[in-house]
Amino acid sequence: MEYFKYLRQYVGHQPIILPGSVVIILNNNNEVLLQKRHDGSWGLPGGLMDLGESFEEVAKREVFEETGLTVHNLKLLNVFSGAKYYLKVANGDELYAVTAVYYTKDCTGELQIDYSESEMLQYFEFHNLPQELSPVYRSFIVPYVEMLSP
Repeated sequence: MEYFKYLRQYVGHQPIILPGSVVIILNNNNEVLLQKRHDGSWGLPGGLMDLGESFEEVAKREVFEETGLTVHNLKLLNVFSGAKYYLKVANGDELYAVTAVYYTKDCTGELQIDYSESEMLQYFEFHNLPQELSPVYRSFIVPYVEMLSP
């Protein structure tokens, strides 16, 4: 059972802190891989931490599960947390996300969509990101783009 589901058995919908990781995966054209979710929003591949995992292990596991890609040489961009990352989901669960954001151009494998989590995987140029990109994910990508600017 996923750790957050285990916690929910005890705390119900009360706010909890949930650590996780996402990865900015870049192709040879410096385009970022995004996944379109079933609610129509776009985001970065990643997910929540299970017991005993490091942030980097979460990133690698979730990317593989969601995209079929194995990521290597992850570089930490930042850890995002605080009131800005509070979320109340449709079922009433409340959480504060603590998200480690990594980036890499080094990956192997073939893109394979996990249709239980995504509708589509697509690379986008940074100046042409989809309007439906979640503001939270946009807040992860902007510092990466700013880091690239001289």
